[in-house]
Order: sequence, then structure tokens, then C-alpha cells
Amino acid sequence: MADIILTINAGSSSIKFSAYEIAEGNLTQLALGLIEGIGNHATFSARKCTGEKTKFDLDQSHQAVDHRMALTAVLDWLEKEENGANVVGVGHRVVHGGPIYSEPVLLDAATLAKLKSFEVLAPLHQPFNLAGVEAALGAFPKAAQVACFDTAFHRRHPYVADTYALPRSYYDEGVRRYGFHGLSYEFIHRILRHEEPVLARGKVIVAHLGNGASICAINAGKSIGSTMGFTALDGLPMGTRCGQLDPGVVLYLMSEKNMSAAEITDLLYKNSGLKGMSGISNDVRELEASSEQSAKDALAYFVSRVRRHIGGLSAELGGLDCLVLTGGIGENAVNVRKAILKNMEWFGIQIDFDANARNERIISEKGSPSVVLILKTDEERMIAAHTAELLKLKQPLVPALT
Repeated sequence: MADIILTINAGSSSIKFSAYEIAEGNLTQLALGLIEGIGNHATFSARKCTGEKTKFDLDQSHQAVDHRMALTAVLDWLEKEENGANVVGVGHRVVHGGPIYSEPVLLDAATLAKLKSFEVLAPLHQPFNLAGVEAALGAFPKAAQVACFDTAFHRRHPYVADTYALPRSYYDEGVRRYGFHGLSYEFIHRILRHEEPVLARGKVIVAHLGNGASICAINAGKSIGSTMGFTALDGLPMGTRCGQLDPGVVLYLMSEKNMSAAEITDLLYKNSGLKGMSGISNDVRELEASSEQSAKDALAYFVSRVRRHIGGLSAELGGLDCLVLTGGIGENAVNVRKAILKNMEWFGIQIDFDANARNERIISEKGSPSVVLILKTDEERMIAAHTAELLKLKQPLVPALT
């Protein structure tokens, strides 16, 4: 019977999961999957890393499927497909660790209660992340439960990178810049540390560009600044989120449009960004294929803001040795990358546009003062690695090699 670490990313009506076998000190991915429609019409889909796919409806004849029933279905499927599965650890993606947690932690009742107190900081994510934790406690009672935080990588920022220009009392009570996508940034840094150790010790900017997008400045392996702030709304425009916004706009929406907090939340989180600007889609591929001017304008705005923030974070670093592009857009959108990086020679970025078109690992020219890399991120593997390391099941992981 294989010892397995399960990673879970729980949302309001879905659970993403991935299963890893621990063998000879290494993590080997076995399968990944998704349960959608929790609370309504739930479907289970999974793909083993050998290629076999499975999809079926979950039994809802007696009651609607909840998070615990969904995870029980995951366990039943693993036991069947892997001829028995001993889940020794469950790693949870938890969006917010607040001002306290700067590394993964074993979950117990006290820690879970503390994390629930941070729900006000991430009301659209944290409650559902923790619902996944509580479901896993029931579905896998013998397994250790580990919380891995999207904010943890940024928790050693200098004060000036974390604060707002508000009275200090707000900072003290937790109104500060937290930064997110930390699991992605940490994964990328581990790859750099192994494959490009000289660059990893230098001044690095990582641009995580996807439906959610942010940029992080890393100096000698430590995050010193991030475009995201108190929430995951700040910084870059995203698929459906607005990015940086004059707070006076929110006051205007309240006073002149009589919009409620719920209506403003829906606008800024779900109907802004590329989707709102274009009026077409949040998908870059659809916008690139469109002939509409609004699609071109949305992409141009996104490119402009990425360039602006790369420049600003480079100023915080005092230079730039390496720029890494990752995430769905960063890894795949050739034309968007080209637009972001063109005419940057003055900045020390010299791009080989043929290499960019071929999606090569290094897309900067030989001799470019700043090296530009395309690296694939893997937040689930980062969670599995943290879980294994915290449980002392293996040596610190180099994710790209196992």
C-alpha cells in the first residue's frame, strides 16, 4: 500500500486535488483531479499521470454532496486505482496566514481557530479553504493536516513594503500589504536555486501572469515586495479583477451609484479586469483572436501595467539580474510576452524574439545584462513538498527534479 500525500485547494463549490506517492525520499505525482458542483450537481474528474482519465457524477440520491463527501470520493477512487492508498498527510492551500504565519504549519484546533479569525481578510477564499480542512479531518482522520499559505513567502517584507499611508493603528490591527501567490514564487525560487544558483542569489523579479496575476521582487531568496496588497485585488489587472484602483472610485460607487459592499465586491472581483475592459472575455486567447478594439485596449492596458510594475520593483531591488515569467499567460502567451518585453534594452533586457516564439526556457539574448526565463510553476507540488518536509518524510525538495 503506497504512502500518499494529498494536496487540496478547496473553493466554495469545488475541490482541486493532487496525489503524490512518497517513495525512497521522493515525491512522485500519481494523479490530479477536480470535483465541481459541490452542493448542487457534483461531478468527479481525474487524470492519472499514466494517462488514464475518469469522470462520473457523484451519488446525490440521499443528500447534496458536501466537501467531506467529495473528499471521501477522492479516497475511494485512490484506493481503487492505486490498489490501496495510505494517506499520511494532507496539504491544504490556505490563502491567508495573516501577520502571524511565515511558513507552513501542522493544523490543530487552536491553529484552525486562529485561521478562522483571518476570514475577514479573505472572505471570498478563506472560509472555503477551511471548509476543506474540516472535511479532510473527517475523511482522513489518521493523516496529518498541513496548512500552506499564499501569504507566507512575503511575511519578511520590510515595513515600508507592507504598510499603507494610514494611521499606524490600522497596520497594528492587520491592515497591511500581505502579498499572495507565495507558493508559486517559492516554487520558482527553488528551481532557480538548483538550476541557476548564481541568479538565485541575486536580484530577481518573478511575474506570475494568469487569470490571477502579480509580480514579486526577490533579493537573495527573500521576497521584498509584491504588487498584491491587503487583498488579491491590488496591483496588476487580472482576468476578472481590477488591479490597482484609486480608492476614490469606491467612494464614488457608494455615494453616487448607491452600490452596496456586496455589489462593489462583485464588480471588482468578478466583472472587472480583462473581462470588464473588453466586454468579451477574461481569456487572453479569446482577446488575441478578437478584432474588437476593446479586446486590443484590454490587452494593451495589461501589458502597460506589467511593464510599469517590473520597473517599479526593479527600483526597489536596485537592479535586475533575472526576470522569470510564469503562470498561464507568462508560460504560453507569446505575443503578450513580446509586447511586455520589447524596447527594454535601456533597462538591461535584450530579448531573443525567435526564442520567445519557440517558448524556449531562456528568451533573453546571450550577453543580456538581465536574464529572462520562462519557467512552469507548480503550486500543488510546492504544497506536497512542504507537507512532506514538515512531516520529516524526506529531505528538502527540489521540485523540478522529482
